[in-house]
Amino acid sequence: IKKTKWKAINPTTPYYFFVPREEKYREIYEKFWKVTDIFSVNATGIVTARDHFVIDFNKSALESRIMTFRNKSESDEVVQRGLGLKENYMWRVSKARKELMEVKNWEEYFTKILYRPFDIREIYYHSSVVWRIRENVMRHMMRENLGLITNRQVNGDFRHVLCTDIIINDCTVSLETKERSYLFPLYIYGESFEEKTEHFIRKPNISPALMEELKKAYKKTPSAEDVFYYIYGVLYSNTYREKYREFLKIDFPRVPFTKDHKLFIKTGEYGKELVELHLMKSKRLDKPYAKFEGKGDSRARKPIFNEKENRVYINDTQFFDGISKEVFGYHIGGYKVMEKWLKDRKNKILSLDDIKHYCRITTAIKETMDLQKDLDKIYD
Repeated sequence: IKKTKWKAINPTTPYYFFVPREEKYREIYEKFWKVTDIFSVNATGIVTARDHFVIDFNKSALESRIMTFRNKSESDEVVQRGLGLKENYMWRVSKARKELMEVKNWEEYFTKILYRPFDIREIYYHSSVVWRIRENVMRHMMRENLGLITNRQVNGDFRHVLCTDIIINDCTVSLETKERSYLFPLYIYGESFEEKTEHFIRKPNISPALMEELKKAYKKTPSAEDVFYYIYGVLYSNTYREKYREFLKIDFPRVPFTKDHKLFIKTGEYGKELVELHLMKSKRLDKPYAKFEGKGDSRARKPIFNEKENRVYINDTQFFDGISKEVFGYHIGGYKVMEKWLKDRKNKILSLDDIKHYCRITTAIKETMDLQKDLDKIYD
């Protein structure tokens, strides 16, 4: 104890970490707007507790399982065994089947979900088979909307930012069992999820105090979309992520709002381009960087990246060409996007649409990296 070179620490509120920490920018950072204060309506993504049953790449396969689940002529035991379902103290096959059998418009609960980055799948979104549907937030995403996805805490560096126009699950940008993805819808709608009327009222899910603050600074009121795009641009700045990396690990991100209206607009322009890329709606995706080559059945095995050739092999004879090391290693949240997408399709034969989509993901990531460099030139 006498020979140890001790280092004094100064644990402070509210976290009281008993480890040395970089606190240089803390006073500045804590004056910024926290995303939970900007978007008051928010929640973690849904939790199905049985993804293999209620989520699928193919809608027809999912429909078949749900029809089997509702089939009155089959016993609970046969259905449970056939669909590989496990019960717990909160969920019983018999009770769930009875509930779903009584739903007259059961076909209307098929929808899409952003399962992982750039990975949209089919889901049967009903409370009888989905454990936590987060209806208070997800219902707003059943209409035309835009949502920010981020985390409260991360296990490594902060790269946990994505956008969506559909519902998400709790691990969309978060490593399974380790983190949780939160969704912040841009708009909130007046009627409940069950109502199918075309007449609805929506309002921005943005703090009135923030809007008033920006109005005073810019001498005009920015639109809700402008605020969203600005936030997205800031959160994708590598300079921002590095400068506040210690604080971004432990709580929801905070956003610095510039008082310079031109800078606000410019940052928002980059943010909008990023949003369009990540929703796969950008014209930049029309000319993909990668192409698929080789002969075979297009069955995905373990993805192998060849750095010398700039290729990602999906099997022994077929590969995606034109993918750099930086693109293949790019993270969104806890996932290496290019690798994760293929791993989740192991032993699956890739369709033409799958192949085109993967090439577009390559382009989206390459363009994202370029836009991040541009953002860092204007971020201060």
